[in-house]
Amino acid sequence: MTLGGTDLNLLLFLRVLLEEGNVTRAGARLDVGQPAMSAALAKLRRRFDDELLVRAGRDYELTPFARDLLPEVQHAVRLMARALDVEGRFDASTSERSFRLGMSDYAIAVMHEPLVRLLSATAPGVRLVIEHLGPNARTSERILFEHDALIAPLGFGFPGESRPLWRDRMVVIADRRNSRLTGGRLTLDDLAVLPHAVAAFGPGILTPVDRVFGEVGIDRRVVLQVSGFLPLAFVIEGTEMVAVVPERLARMHLADGGPITVVEPPFGEVVLAEGYWFAADRLSDPAHRWLFTQLDHLAAELAQPPAPRPC
Repeated sequence: MTLGGTDLNLLLFLRVLLEEGNVTRAGARLDVGQPAMSAALAKLRRRFDDELLVRAGRDYELTPFARDLLPEVQHAVRLMARALDVEGRFDASTSERSFRLGMSDYAIAVMHEPLVRLLSATAPGVRLVIEHLGPNARTSERILFEHDALIAPLGFGFPGESRPLWRDRMVVIADRRNSRLTGGRLTLDDLAVLPHAVAAFGPGILTPVDRVFGEVGIDRRVVLQVSGFLPLAFVIEGTEMVAVVPERLARMHLADGGPITVVEPPFGEVVLAEGYWFAADRLSDPAHRWLFTQLDHLAAELAQPPAPRPC
């Protein structure tokens, strides 16, 4: 079958070659001999006037053109499979498929261990590529072409469809020697006076923490801004600064009796809901349906509350 003089069978070869970045692995995945895969690669190189795969030591890497082309090819193959009502097969126990996920440092801290543990038990050959979720993720037209899923807050206008993963409440953290800390507590007046370190997530993004401080009439005295939640526990140590972070992150990184303490927020409960986002057409791919099922299993595990607060 051809389209515009191009053999459409080459589209599948192209997708697998670019996903695997290796002629031998691509041939094994398609059950095609290496001479046939090499011939297909030669045709594709002539078609696009680009090498697509180039030597890097003992292996190959994608050219810049090929990296840009890959998400478009994956999208085209999914659309064709859906139009023709054709499904491939996906055997997680033997697959060496790579999945590309975009997420924040906070999401990486919360889910990397249970996710890797879950996948290792059912799909030891599956590879994850985790990339940092940049400030332009909400407005990028290519973000869901370039990633199999995004792990990001719900209700923040990310593209695509979403499903829930976990909920987290926000807490205050401070150095144990903070001069305003009394009996392990801080008041709203304290938060109005103390300097704050805050996490930034891009221009124009109003977080639940921003909203609650606006509701209680506190204009925070921000003296330090960092990218994401993860650095906050490190930058306030030994200072008078306070920060508001997700509780799961605080419990993971603050040792019992260490220099930083978790303070019950005086502004009431503020909840951050995280989920995963994906392009709807990925549901036509059995590999993606499997991946999303694993994320749903992870959501059930993360529904358990975090460990008790350190003393």
